[in-house]
Amino acid sequence: MHSLLFIEDDTAIRTALRLALEDEGYTVREAKDGAEGLAKFAETTPDLVLLDLRLPDISGFEVCRQLRQHSIVPIIMVTAQTDTHDLVAGLEAGADDYVTKPVVAKELAARIRAALRRTHLVEPTSVVSAALVSRFGDVELDRQLSVVSKNGIELSLTKTEFNLLCEFADHPGMVMSRDQLLERVWGYEYLGDSRLVDAHIRRLRVKIEDQPMNPLIIQTVHGMGYKLVAR
Repeated sequence: MHSLLFIEDDTAIRTALRLALEDEGYTVREAKDGAEGLAKFAETTPDLVLLDLRLPDISGFEVCRQLRQHSIVPIIMVTAQTDTHDLVAGLEAGADDYVTKPVVAKELAARIRAALRRTHLVEPTSVVSAALVSRFGDVELDRQLSVVSKNGIELSLTKTEFNLLCEFADHPGMVMSRDQLLERVWGYEYLGDSRLVDAHIRRLRVKIEDQPMNPLIIQTVHGMGYKLVAR
């Protein structure tokens, strides 16, 4: 049984979603603010975190950043539908996915299932990509160990970032549209919202590129998407 930590200051929302998720078979622990959420995370090490961005003490962005310093646990942020800046900032802070308020319990449960599936090692999707080790310049991707290293130094990638890099490695030189990446990496169509893909690409580039603003490995193909260039 998977365990979830729900960090949300609104008692009514927290209780309603906890009950709905318990009906889905999850164990849910609650926290009413950022400090309590960080403390309960340290105590229990949940399988996934639901994180409201607007908390009364520590901001959800800071909670996300602190969690990302020592954990790759999936984080789904909860944000108001109109808070575009919050959405992008939350993804940049390390969130894997998001849902907007008012939260639909069935949609949230689908997001959680997809996020938990991504925590498992990605299997190669074609015969061509069956090699367990792929190299792009000084970056090495080891599927068997679930490790990415640069110049021999292991990088700290979230499972979503790791899966995203695997998807590119499966299709070297092929232009991948944002919709394709959403379906293959996140496991569902995300209604054409490219911000989720773009934010993860930026985070991945910071970790694997020598010059993230002038990327040589994951390149943008304007008007089409992204492609991996094996050097």
